[in-house]
Amino acid sequence: MLFNIVTKTIPLPDGREITIETGKLAKQADGSVVVRLGNTMLLATVVANKDIKEGLDFLPLSVDYQEKFASAGRIPGSFQRREGKLSDHEVLTSRLVDRVLRPLFPDDYHAEVQVNILLISADPSALPDALAALAASAALAASDIPFNGPVSEVRVAKIDGAYIVNPGSADLERATLDLMVGATYNDIAMVEGEMSEVSEEEVIEALKIAHEVIKGQCLALKEFEAAVGKTEKREYVGDPADAELEARVRSFCYDKIYTVTQIGSTNKQVRKDGFKAVWEEFQASIGEEEVVSISLAKRYFNDFVWEASRRLVLDERIRLDGRRLDEVRPIASEIDFLPNAHGSALFTRGETQSLTTVTLGTKNDEQIVDTTLKYGYSKFMLHYNFPGFSTGEVKPNRGPGRREVGHGNLALRALKKVLPVAEDNPYTIRIVSDILESNGSSSMATVCAGSLALMDSGLKIKAPVSGIAMGLISDEATGKYAVLSDILGDEDHLGDMDFKVTGTEAGITACQMDMKVNGLSFEVLTEALMQAKAGRLHILGEMNKTITQSRADLKPHTPRAVVIKIDREMIGAVIGPGGKVVQDIQKESGATVSIEEKDGAGFVSIFSADKTSMDKAVARIKGIILVPEIGEIYSGKVKSIMPFGAFVEFLPGKDGLLHISEIKWERLETMDNVLEVGEEVQVKLVEIDKKTGKYRLSRKVLLPKPENKKD
Repeated sequence: MLFNIVTKTIPLPDGREITIETGKLAKQADGSVVVRLGNTMLLATVVANKDIKEGLDFLPLSVDYQEKFASAGRIPGSFQRREGKLSDHEVLTSRLVDRVLRPLFPDDYHAEVQVNILLISADPSALPDALAALAASAALAASDIPFNGPVSEVRVAKIDGAYIVNPGSADLERATLDLMVGATYNDIAMVEGEMSEVSEEEVIEALKIAHEVIKGQCLALKEFEAAVGKTEKREYVGDPADAELEARVRSFCYDKIYTVTQIGSTNKQVRKDGFKAVWEEFQASIGEEEVVSISLAKRYFNDFVWEASRRLVLDERIRLDGRRLDEVRPIASEIDFLPNAHGSALFTRGETQSLTTVTLGTKNDEQIVDTTLKYGYSKFMLHYNFPGFSTGEVKPNRGPGRREVGHGNLALRALKKVLPVAEDNPYTIRIVSDILESNGSSSMATVCAGSLALMDSGLKIKAPVSGIAMGLISDEATGKYAVLSDILGDEDHLGDMDFKVTGTEAGITACQMDMKVNGLSFEVLTEALMQAKAGRLHILGEMNKTITQSRADLKPHTPRAVVIKIDREMIGAVIGPGGKVVQDIQKESGATVSIEEKDGAGFVSIFSADKTSMDKAVARIKGIILVPEIGEIYSGKVKSIMPFGAFVEFLPGKDGLLHISEIKWERLETMDNVLEVGEEVQVKLVEIDKKTGKYRLSRKVLLPKPENKKD
């Protein structure tokens, strides 16, 4: 038999069905599946090396999600016309999968693992990013690779007041809440999403609905695993162990490590130096003749740093830098930091600092969005940069990595909900956050600095936005836990949760959560959200000491932009034959003019560096779109002279005939020496021909009528 196909069907709450199939495609991979919902199909494969490289103390996992343009019947828009480097959208989807898979591999499993997810058929009514983690987990279930799953992921959106699981793209456009949730049967592991200033209670409700659906999917994956016959996983060699060495390191180091954790310094280098001194002291205690595995001893040492730091919080309710559990680090903020930027802000919280700029550009600066399911333009960009010097490290300056893309996207989602609506915003907006110092929560510093810089620019945002990163330290054995506000980098590394929440005073605009342990109850999650709210409002209060709302006007050196909405029928008149009219407007005024059609209307965007050129362009366009009215008086310019009269441009692009009989009350035999080309004349529109649309003008009706003339 060529194929040994196994299929499993999973129902969704709305009656649609997800199918999982293995045994037909990519059979040489350790595990491969095709996941289908509607006409969306994903091929997920997983391969793990049998041999583990010696000395590895981490999981070398790579997750790549890639969309094949043929899946949507499209050819890529790149120069080479083929799929290449992963787009930001693909990187973000890869991260969603990675974040939910990585914590579930055994702690001592260090074989190289590669997960590939290919979109091979695309359907906008079944978005593929909500199926990618399910596909990856199914591929692992169909393999013998050690994995403490299953796990799955769904999208929950609040649309027209109702919570919908895995909606299509058309419905998602109306969502006030859009959450991606990854979980095992027992626990939520990952959350990411954006909202329109919603309450904490709405987020919790969405998470509960998502988890109920995921539970059913996890049960189905276990049944699928059994049907494939992969319940027994491959054996592997885990981390080396030496109980005697572990006891020796604990005996010599633990109390000294704990003493370092109690220093309570706000300077992370003090702790780093303290731990280093303890380690060097232990190394010096090793006799020259002794045979000791230094790498294994260092691993035990790091374990005890992890343990001591957590015990400090759980037992003494004190944090590494001496703060209370819910205390936010000191904050300083400044706007207009860079004089030539359109908007800028410097935001410092503890040892984390962001210098952020806002640049306002034209429609020509919009970013091209080219994915399988969407081709268009984006007028809001946010870029996050994390140079090595921000942590005192030597690191080559390469292009942005996946972390930078992810952090930038979270900040973008946090801020885009407060931007002016498209009709009121003619600008393309680019925000750039350069992290100058980092000790935790740099993405949240980006949100705060971005909000301040937007207000500094004069762009009218709905409300200021702040962000905070929450942490969790818990002990499953004792039931003790501590929720931490505004976590340090060490607390992120040593803790069990990284939960970032952003929002305005009215509600949440974005969130992102990653869990590293099992057992997070909804009660603890609710507590974390409410503690985050208090922290957010405190940070907003500190930001308000610098600026509370957008400046009254743009800065003098900021280019000006105006958008004029016109009737769809007038688009051609503004553009002109072959673009002649719009080109003339730009040449004469010096402004940049672009026209687009959407929602059955035309939108003319005018961008200019000074008011004079802006006024010229606006006047020309308004003149073109102005509808001539019979009886109105216009100031026109003679364009040409004929034996029977003159053609006068009485509105931009609109010429009318001023017949020889309508120039003066006196009878004219010839047009010689009556008018000159370029001469300005006052005329009245007296008739519009219903058949031809031609205009007839009169000048004499505006002149005093001689007494001997009859009506």
